[in-house]
Parts: sequence; C-alpha cells; structure tokens
Amino acid sequence: MAIDIVKADGSSDKIGEFIGEAFETYAASRSVVCDYKDFCFAAMSGSSVVGVITGHAYYKEVHIGDLIVSPECRGLDIGTALVRQVESEFEGQGYENINLTTYGFQAPEFYKKLGYEVEYTRPSSDPKLVKYFLIKRLAQ
Repeated sequence: MAIDIVKADGSSDKIGEFIGEAFETYAASRSVVCDYKDFCFAAMSGSSVVGVITGHAYYKEVHIGDLIVSPECRGLDIGTALVRQVESEFEGQGYENINLTTYGFQAPEFYKKLGYEVEYTRPSSDPKLVKYFLIKRLAQ
C-alpha cells in the first residue's frame, strides 16, 4: 500500500471523525470507555471573535489545548469566563480533572489564580520556556 503524508487541516470534519472513532475503537478494544469529545468555546463581541478556548475530553479527563484572548480585550476577565465555561461544561459528568500546559512567558500565574495546581515543570535553559503542567480536580 502506498502512503502519502500530507499537511492537513486538523479541524476538518473528516479528520475529527477519524480521531474520535480511532480513540473510541482502540479504547473499546482494551475495555476502556473513551467518550472522546472536542470542544471549542468562543467569546464574541458582536460578530467579532475576541477569545477562544479549545481542547478535548476523553477517558476521565479534560484537556485544554488553547486559550487565546485578543490583546485589546485582555484584562476584561474573558479568559477567566472561557476557562469557567469549560469547567462547568464537564463538572459532574464523570471527568476527574482538567489539565493543560503553559509556558513561563504565558499564563502559569493566571491558571493558579483559577485553582489549577502545578503537577510538574519541565526546565529549559530559557526561563521563559519552562513548561508548566497544571491540573484542577473536578467534583464528581
């Protein structure tokens, strides 16, 4: 079988369906419930996107992949509202935690203020690029 590797749009429906189905099938073959779900919440100002949070939930955890707020809207609690939306979306549904990563130059202190705890850090020769792995336990 000839295979070509191509750069793809990871947000396409076809790829999203492939990922979800593959996670579900593999987990089921190991007697594990996957329950794979992508999520994306947007903060809107009229018809303009001013913030977005994306990620996915699977097994017993939720993973925040990206949180972005437009520079002119920072400091308006939009990031907090987006994180809280994810928390409320998945709390009480059998997920044990929400986890994420961020770099030293990004937002570790922001997440700590929201109750996220540092599980560990990955050092770097550049302090701005120390990688933080954070977690917040969810109520069952």
